[in-house]
Amino acid sequence: MKHKIITISRQFGSGGRTIGKKLAEQLSIPCYDAELVEKLAQQSGFQAEYVAEHGEYRPHSSWLANAFSSGTTGNFPTNQDYLWEIQRRIILELAEKSACIIVGRCADYILRDHADCLTVFIHASMAYRADRIVRVYGEREEAPEKRLKNKDKRRSAYYRYYTDMEWGDCLNYHLALDSGVLGIDRCASLIASVYEGEVSPKER
Repeated sequence: MKHKIITISRQFGSGGRTIGKKLAEQLSIPCYDAELVEKLAQQSGFQAEYVAEHGEYRPHSSWLANAFSSGTTGNFPTNQDYLWEIQRRIILELAEKSACIIVGRCADYILRDHADCLTVFIHASMAYRADRIVRVYGEREEAPEKRLKNKDKRRSAYYRYYTDMEWGDCLNYHLALDSGVLGIDRCASLIASVYEGEVSPKER
């Protein structure tokens, strides 16, 4: 593939999605996040809400896992495996089509051997993320710290299940940026600088 792709993995609440959108504006290339969910929903036949929840997270309890695994689609043992295969195909197609940014969904792993791909992981402190999700998503009955731990745990389990790699391990990414320290705009600018060749990831 001749196109440059940026994949953004992120801790919940760290602003990875926002960074992806700002980066897309700076570089004038598309960013696929909610758009990827829509494509998955169209091709899988599942509702977008279902895809958003089960296309990136492992079930969070045994009873849900059993219920989730009870259905089958075609030759796939679970709905999640069916979604994974469609997701993998869509990401590969997007990478073939043009330069773009893909947020989450194991895109860094899927494109590891198939694209000129810059892989990024966005993280931040628990305090920063807890404050941010309240500001961005509003108050919930569940404490923000508990929500963060639950989301990250399920996202990590999903990543490990389909890639056999550790989510968040800095060795798996070219760049690991702390959005709480650097700020959302600065993170976007730093990634753009590396993408455009102003800074080599080998110099980090």
